Amino acid sequence: MKRIGQLIGLRPEKAEYYKKLHADAWPGVLDMIRACNIRNYSIFHRDGQLFAYFEYVGDDFDADMAKMAADPLTQEWWAECKPCQEPLPGRAPGEWWSDMEEVFHTD
Repeated sequence: MKRIGQLIGLRPEKAEYYKKLHADAWPGVLDMIRACNIRNYSIFHRDGQLFAYFEYVGDDFDADMAKMAADPLTQEWWAECKPCQEPLPGRAPGEWWSDMEEVFHTD
């Protein structure tokens, strides 16, 4: 199992809409998240930033992320979410959400 943490900005004028979207997330999108071997997925908000945490339980992360990206319903969901988000400066090329380095974990 791989733990993943990510950060992105949240546009202030879109914050309430973003929260409303996620309070009633589309069932098909949630099904695709599970089908792509993502578990224990959470998004937190503070001071205009979003922190996402999830656990990947599959064995081919790149293939599962490509599967998710190819899903038409997920693409519609992202089209709703992306205008609410603001990628952080200094992110790696090709990143939307900025990946974080895990520096500590305990069970």
